[in-house]
This record gives sequence, structure tokens and C-alpha cells, in this order.
Amino acid sequence: MLLAVLIANSEGNILVERFNGVPAEERSHWRSFLVKLGSENLKGVKNEELLVACHKSVYIVYTVLGDVSIFVVGKDEYDELALSEAIHVITSALKDVCGKPPTERLFLDKYGKICLCLDEIVWKGLLENTDKDRIKRLVRLKPPTEI
Repeated sequence: MLLAVLIANSEGNILVERFNGVPAEERSHWRSFLVKLGSENLKGVKNEELLVACHKSVYIVYTVLGDVSIFVVGKDEYDELALSEAIHVITSALKDVCGKPPTERLFLDKYGKICLCLDEIVWKGLLENTDKDRIKRLVRLKPPTEI
């Protein structure tokens, strides 16, 4: 199961989080653990260079894309190989939505569409959609019509 997808800015502030099957009382532990892990290890890492960690029998794959850090946490069948596929789909979707590796401002400008993409990629702790074109079709937003 994919336990968490978390995206933070370079200062460690969480921009987006999705938890699946993680009790509410454990979520703050995971937030602080992942932010600390990123602050210690992501300095000087190139865009989309994957780092792997293991904590309490779960796997963590994380990377940097532009000004944001992306963390994916999984257990059981979601080992580091499956998580690397998940994070690749997420980074690819972020680049498509933003048009380039995002700055924090660009990320926040595209926040709604990014959340829709994450919801289509990960559903109830499972990697649902990995095809870039399918994700684009599913999150196509139409501007509201004037009345």
C-alpha cells in the first residue's frame, strides 16, 4: 500500500499531503520525519535524482523537482522499485501541469490541477494511473461558463 505522498517546499513547509491507511495520531510523526529526512539529504541533489530510505519496515523514495521535494512512502508490495515508478509518474505529471520543474509560486498557482493529478495517480493507497495521456484526459479542467 502507498501510505503517503507528501510534497514540501525547500524550507520544509508541506504543500500537499495524501495519507492512506495511516492513523491520524501517526501523521504528525511522518510529517516531521519526512521533512527532517529531506532537509538532511536533499541538499545538492539534482532534479529527479531518487533517494531511498527505510523506516519501521516501510520504504521511502524521495527526490527534488525544482523548488519542491516529493516523498512517497509505501509498504508490502510497494517496495523501493514500485515507489520509484510512482514518484516518476508524479514528477512527470508535475512537469506537465507546470510546464517545467516548478518553483514554489508556480506550484501554488497550479495547486488545484496538481491535486487532481495526485488523486488520479494514487487512489486509496494504490497506484491507479501511470499513463501520462490518460492522467491528462482525466484532469482536464474546463473554464466556468459565463451566465
